[in-house]
Amino acid sequence: MGTNCAIDERSRVAQDVRCQVARIRRAIVPPAMNRSAKYQAPFAPGGASEVDRATCERLLGAALACGGDYADLFFEYRASGGVSFDEGIVKAASRGVSAGLGVRVQRGDATGFAYTEDLSIEAMLRAASTAAQIAASGATVAPVPVVERAIARRYELDAPTIDVSGAEKRALLERACNAATQADSRIVKAEASFAEEVREVLLVTSTGVRVFDVQPLFRFGVRCIAEREGRRQEGSSGGGGRTSLAYFEEKSPEWHGAEAARQALVMLDAREAPAGELPVVLAPGDSGILLHEAVGHGLEADFNRKGTSNYAGQLGNEVASPLCTVVDDATLLGSRGTINVDDEGHEPGRSVLIEGGRLRGYMHDRLSAKHYDLEPTGNGRRESFAAIPLPRMTNTVLLAGEDDPESILRSVKRGVFAKRFGGGQVDISNGDFVFSLTESYLIEDGQITAPLKGVNLIGNGPEVLRRVTALGHDLALSDGIWTCGKAGQSVPVGVGCPTIKIDRITVGGTRIG
Repeated sequence: MGTNCAIDERSRVAQDVRCQVARIRRAIVPPAMNRSAKYQAPFAPGGASEVDRATCERLLGAALACGGDYADLFFEYRASGGVSFDEGIVKAASRGVSAGLGVRVQRGDATGFAYTEDLSIEAMLRAASTAAQIAASGATVAPVPVVERAIARRYELDAPTIDVSGAEKRALLERACNAATQADSRIVKAEASFAEEVREVLLVTSTGVRVFDVQPLFRFGVRCIAEREGRRQEGSSGGGGRTSLAYFEEKSPEWHGAEAARQALVMLDAREAPAGELPVVLAPGDSGILLHEAVGHGLEADFNRKGTSNYAGQLGNEVASPLCTVVDDATLLGSRGTINVDDEGHEPGRSVLIEGGRLRGYMHDRLSAKHYDLEPTGNGRRESFAAIPLPRMTNTVLLAGEDDPESILRSVKRGVFAKRFGGGQVDISNGDFVFSLTESYLIEDGQITAPLKGVNLIGNGPEVLRRVTALGHDLALSDGIWTCGKAGQSVPVGVGCPTIKIDRITVGGTRIG
């Protein structure tokens, strides 16, 4: 993408992303379809266990009794399960439910919080009174009468995976393992897993908001091991998101099994990685996890409000290459980080964080938005009813450029092609990172050649964005595999990016020269 693109052109590109997602997420059904009859959300309006408005207003009154400025109630019911398949049999299967209420009270910048798994009125009132102790002014603020608010329906499904029989899921896992082991005689082991949940949330605030959402999620994965002459290498593949088993119409279990086998077999021939500063080309899609970790966390507003991010006080300044526009978009259909409403009751959207290389904004929850005198961006997220919301990413994407991906590769004399990322560590205060690569290749004279092992990328997130010299037109989104941790809480997220050329990054390898 050129350096002088207008905002409306970038909006067009963002719309193209949405269209792309709509095409690849055909598992999403029209919003008019009803939720599965098998899954009965206990907190649903009109349901047998509906929490009525009178109860909510009573609890909010107790939460504000000591003089709080604001209070909210977060009811959650979660049904989850998992199946693992190994050595031709189901090795483990689980199913569980959890439910509870979290009560939050704010006064100024201070927050009081309490939660309970006991949903009797007595226990809920105790939690509200406990959270209320953050304030002690004696002056009370009456809650506004609550009104049901409609929200978007981005993942309304005909049948969430949790409604599907265990036998059907077992068959999917077995198909993936068979595809991996049948790909080559050197594949000596394959295992697959399926994890799923349906999370129902009811949020009621003292400002009069009442919203209800049912959030499906699943993740499928297969892992295999290739062995040759005593050398063993692992390969894996997986995907999912806020979708149904129709996901497998796009990427079958056999596709995932064959992909895991391909990776393991390729890595049997991996050579020692070079060390030193080299050009690096990042593959589209999952490479966005580097952006998420090395840059995204620094753009969460709580770190900037506290002055602990290196992006603090940088609004309007150039913080990246002029080629770079970064957005956080909670509205992408079916993606793992997509939400209809955040965990504070705010409507999420598409937040432009960096535009044409300049810092345009942060991701806000209610508290940080109040500090900056802005509206919340819908990024207040929490792991469960037992945790407070924090500014968190949803789907963080580096938008596409105009370069041909093959031309990008041909422009590199000698460097590294990073295809798949593993784990990493990031220092939020300065953006320094170390990431390991699970699949990478040497680039020689513009061609991808030998696979590499033991590759680490070492650098600084903001510096890396400044060193972007080309962006492909092949924007891709991650396939529903990422979970983000912060302050002890984990939430599902999505990432995305096109092919990216970075003129130099320190490559931590074992071969000099």
